[in-house]
Amino acid sequence: MRCPLCGRPTTWRENPFRPFCSERCRLADLEGWLRGRYVVPGEPDEAAPLPPDDLSDEPPLSESGKKT
Repeated sequence: MRCPLCGRPTTWRENPFRPFCSERCRLADLEGWLRGRYVVPGEPDEAAPLPPDDLSDEPPLSESGKKT
């Protein structure tokens, strides 16, 4: 089997980084996902409504820190 990132031959059975050949390749692949280089095709989910910023009954504070 070959590493999907660098193409080097790798063993499967006793390799803790499989399907990658090394931790370096595993982390490089993870970085690709985190930076948005890879995407899974499909329809985007509907955005969930955001919760209110403040759930208390207190009035918001002004810029000076006093209640409005």
